[in-house]
Amino acid sequence: MRVFVTGASGHIGSPVVRELLAAGHQVIGLARSDQSAAAITAAGAEALRGDLDDTTLLRDTAAAADGVIHLAFKHDAMQSGDMAGAIDADMLAVDAFAAALDGSGKPLVITTGTLQLAGANLGRAGTEDDVIPSGPRVDAENKVIGLADRNVRSSVVRLPPTVHSSLDHHGFIPMLIATARAKGVSGYVGDGASRWPAGHTLDAAHLYRLAVESAPAGTRLHAVGDEGIPYREIAEAIGRNLGVPAASIPADEAMAHFGFLGMLIQLDNPTSSARTQEIMSWKAEHPGLIADLDEGHYFADPA
Repeated sequence: MRVFVTGASGHIGSPVVRELLAAGHQVIGLARSDQSAAAITAAGAEALRGDLDDTTLLRDTAAAADGVIHLAFKHDAMQSGDMAGAIDADMLAVDAFAAALDGSGKPLVITTGTLQLAGANLGRAGTEDDVIPSGPRVDAENKVIGLADRNVRSSVVRLPPTVHSSLDHHGFIPMLIATARAKGVSGYVGDGASRWPAGHTLDAAHLYRLAVESAPAGTRLHAVGDEGIPYREIAEAIGRNLGVPAASIPADEAMAHFGFLGMLIQLDNPTSSARTQEIMSWKAEHPGLIADLDEGHYFADPA
């Protein structure tokens, strides 16, 4: 297959590209900078200069490919406070891919997150069958699942809030470590009982490759290894690796202490990947989050 990958030089995109190439596929990777283009080319893929705002380029490239994996997202806009702009750009990209692949039978794999299930108050671990009617990024997910009725082999990979590995330099874990360094304490909110699912980068990359190759149309998949780690355990692992204490932060001080992560830390988001394992013959094979933290690579001198 000739697979068009957005976000091809990123934390997850880079190993996705390697997975695809190792399996004998050709890859064309979207690159919004010369540096990204060089990284994609060095990996053995074809680099295409452009960005998510060029929906004509996205549509035309997707139409000429045998399948699409959409990983790119405007994380810089999100972190600067323009979450609405980032979500709108993502939906426009999805619309471009939908137009290109409509009726083709080709695969389209996009990315959302398990955190969408946290607000549903399920009272249990979220599953692939749990569907949220609407919301940020949820609308894109539901649109893509609906493309199964238009002869697109569509699937969605829901990523946990923490996708971890030595390749993770800008995700939530590096942010939390930087906060613990700066504050001299590794914090958790309240009793720290809220649970975060997690997945290893390389396990996620493998799932994306399986999805573009064979996921049934209209399938939601969970790239989850750890179903739900009490956040206090994550804070304690960060603390012991930094040599700082782990301590409770009052809920009314969480935003001041953690920034925007203060809200996310309090979300209880246990998530199952049992259905994904069953239908895709996939399972997590790399270290879980706590073991990965204790390997030490996250705590190298940032200087």
